[in-house]
Amino acid sequence: MASSSSSGPSVPVVFTTQTPYPLPTQKFMIPATWKRFQLSQLINKALSLSTPVPFDFLVKKEVLASSLGEWCAENGVAEEETLEIEYIESLLPPQKMSDQPHEDWVSSVSCELQGYFLTGSYDGVVRAFDYSQKLDTACSIHSAPISSICVVPANVDDGSHLVASASHDLTAQLTRITLGAEKSRSQSLATLHLHTLPLASIASNATGSHLLTASWDGLVGLWDTKIPTSDEVPEETVDHERKKRRKLDASAKPKRKAPRAVLKSHTLRVSRALFSDNDSKIAYSCGFDSTVRTWDIENEICTQTITASEKPFLDMIITSDGNTALAASTDRTVSLYDLRAGVVSGTGSLMHPATPSCVAKASSSLHQIVSGAYDGVVRLWDLRSTKGALSSFKAWEGKKKVLAVDWKRGLVGVGGEGGLEVWKAGEDGSNSG
Repeated sequence: MASSSSSGPSVPVVFTTQTPYPLPTQKFMIPATWKRFQLSQLINKALSLSTPVPFDFLVKKEVLASSLGEWCAENGVAEEETLEIEYIESLLPPQKMSDQPHEDWVSSVSCELQGYFLTGSYDGVVRAFDYSQKLDTACSIHSAPISSICVVPANVDDGSHLVASASHDLTAQLTRITLGAEKSRSQSLATLHLHTLPLASIASNATGSHLLTASWDGLVGLWDTKIPTSDEVPEETVDHERKKRRKLDASAKPKRKAPRAVLKSHTLRVSRALFSDNDSKIAYSCGFDSTVRTWDIENEICTQTITASEKPFLDMIITSDGNTALAASTDRTVSLYDLRAGVVSGTGSLMHPATPSCVAKASSSLHQIVSGAYDGVVRLWDLRSTKGALSSFKAWEGKKKVLAVDWKRGLVGVGGEGGLEVWKAGEDGSNSG
């Protein structure tokens, strides 16, 4: 049994971890007065790390924010009881990197492209900013607010990128955008026609072969990303002025695509639809009917329905291992649901003081997610400790809603009433333990 020299009472502790820094299994006698800082120093010393790594500590799925003795007293733990404490790498305090005001609300953000941030706005424009805050391109794509954008993975070597966007104009669109050139270019390739009410989201699978759209009309559309040689959906009757304009633009007119399949099960508006990270034949959706649904795309059937009580869902993510759905609701929670075979059950909630409007997962961690809310606050969470956020920051000044978040390569993109903000959170930087 290892001990740490100190006068006063001690707490028997066994440390566990899922980090790349495991300790041999042994029991430590830790002074009851020790807090996170001293515990982190102990782990670093025991591991003889050349570069110190800061750690946080979880006791019964709660981040240790006080001394060990205070935690034991608050939770009725006897002094002789051995505590199992998991240590995790600390998330350094987020730092604001840049601020990009927009003419209208930013409803969608993507940090997917290395070197760029993409935004979709209520003015119908998709914009791309490079890391130096320069506006690289602005593509006027939709005639109504954009609700969602995503980068579609594609094997091209001409420096271009395929971007999918969904809008309140009842369509989604595929646009080819070239960034970083002397003169950035964009080309509208196809418009996606199915929905009769505004679209809420669009998402690509991991290979870029298919898309999912979610709409207020209660439908989920499945699409391939092939650009047809001719229209698959006939044009509606339009007035003479629009006919005239179409003739002028005929050479560059995007093709009208039809869906590969329509997934029907939701009874109210669908807020979000997305593919499994690991299997493009599986999809998930959530909506205002207080359900989270799992879909077999090949057979076009809903295979699993999680029904909550009065929880209209606004957004959703699935953890990278496919085991857990996290759904943001108007009841001011982000609820966790176990999707594994067997009994489907709620496994906890991330409580918010205001409605959480959006959620995203870290690209580098299975356990960390970020949520944005109508109180203008962005919160970073570790799913091993759901009682409180690890960190938080307020976007913009005043009471401005957060409508979109994304978290890639240690950068959190935040969209909302104030435009776009970029914050650095996690992934690199070091601190003394």
